[in-house]
Amino acid sequence: MNWNDNQPIYRQLREKIVALILSGTFKEAEPLPSVRQVSSEYQINHITVSKAYQELVDMGVVEMRRGMGMYVLDGAQQKLHAIEREKFISTEVPALLARMRQLGMTKKELISALQAAQGE
Repeated sequence: MNWNDNQPIYRQLREKIVALILSGTFKEAEPLPSVRQVSSEYQINHITVSKAYQELVDMGVVEMRRGMGMYVLDGAQQKLHAIEREKFISTEVPALLARMRQLGMTKKELISALQAAQGE
């Protein structure tokens, strides 16, 4: 994975794990890879991985089972869909609207572009 300088690596890792849960790659009630495994695979510090996992615990989508590792909680995918939709609406939509205003683009033009991109 290529890390960027826009945000801390642990946040980027958290976002990658969120995407993997949303896609079903990491399934509910199943374990996440160990901190050591992720640290080795991505060549990052184990503390960085632990911070990413802790944020997922704080979000209520992962739990630590003593001696067993981190597990994706039941309902995590649904919860993450809601969180990600809200984040999209509160951050990406306003940025898109600002860019549209900057370019003098109408909602109708945006809808046409979206439909064309989807092949409709």
